[in-house]
Amino acid sequence: MTSAKLCRQLAEGIGAGESPLIPKIFEALVNDEEAKLLFAASPPSTTGELAQKTGLSEKTIEAMVESLFKRGLIFKARKGEEIKFYRVKSVPQMHDSTSLTPGLPRKILDLWKAYMQKEWPAYGQTITDFLPGSVMRVIPVNEHVDPESRILAYDDVIKIIESARSLSVTKCSCRVIDGSCGKPLEVCMQVDRAAEYNIERGTGRPLTKSEAIKIIKLCEEEGLVHVVDNRQTVGHVVCNCCKDCCLSWQIMKGPKKWVAPSRFVALVDSDLCTGCKTCTERCFFDAISVDNDLAVIHEEICMGCGVCAVSCPTEAIRLKEVRPADFVPA
Repeated sequence: MTSAKLCRQLAEGIGAGESPLIPKIFEALVNDEEAKLLFAASPPSTTGELAQKTGLSEKTIEAMVESLFKRGLIFKARKGEEIKFYRVKSVPQMHDSTSLTPGLPRKILDLWKAYMQKEWPAYGQTITDFLPGSVMRVIPVNEHVDPESRILAYDDVIKIIESARSLSVTKCSCRVIDGSCGKPLEVCMQVDRAAEYNIERGTGRPLTKSEAIKIIKLCEEEGLVHVVDNRQTVGHVVCNCCKDCCLSWQIMKGPKKWVAPSRFVALVDSDLCTGCKTCTERCFFDAISVDNDLAVIHEEICMGCGVCAVSCPTEAIRLKEVRPADFVPA
């Protein structure tokens, strides 16, 4: 059995030293020798440097780091021909990487599920309050954007796909852990370096651009929200989030949120709306109500995802631009 003290120290290393559950997850994932190697892999080190730090042979280190890499606990930093290895840095990173490990026992996924229910909302909000801005942001379903609005490359999931050097798809880590929504699993996409990482680990498979666009269309039909890294460039991931399982929506209180809105909000055409309430059933954010047989958008809480517009039977909902093109979500 792995030392509880070592696992507590590993939890401290990713900022979760007070967590009752993160040390248990480490305990289920590594043995004492692997735990000591993880400590040695901060700062990033070559296998030779890790051998010196641990007293193990370089051949033994090579086998251990490869195993830990496959389990999502060690990552690789390449500079030219040199490869350095570093341990997992944060709870969200560990959540996403370890949960996708092929053959991971259900007991570990259940520990993650308990963590997401009991500890993540408070811990995630602490992270959000500390950071200068939101970690992720919503991007809209662009085919339902008002024609007069400006769709920029970083606002357009199709353009992100088309400009990518490489693409992969994995199962959604949140739905692997929970799965109560019943939504499609293999829809979390990675771009460029993140895609190469998942293909090398064996947790993702390569995608052509046409395959990726088909996945995007499926996600829109299923009512999933597109979420990307909060930056004005092609990011590392295109998540397609559900309401019930995904960690993103559990931290939506206060002035700063884990996920920032897009530059758009929904707009209802009163001449076309029949008050059928299809949009209220699709909205994750309770941003739509129906009053006198007319859908009403509460702009202050609308995230501008466009999920409501996809399923509107009368095409009464469009997205309108309400923030400037140089808007950087906070």
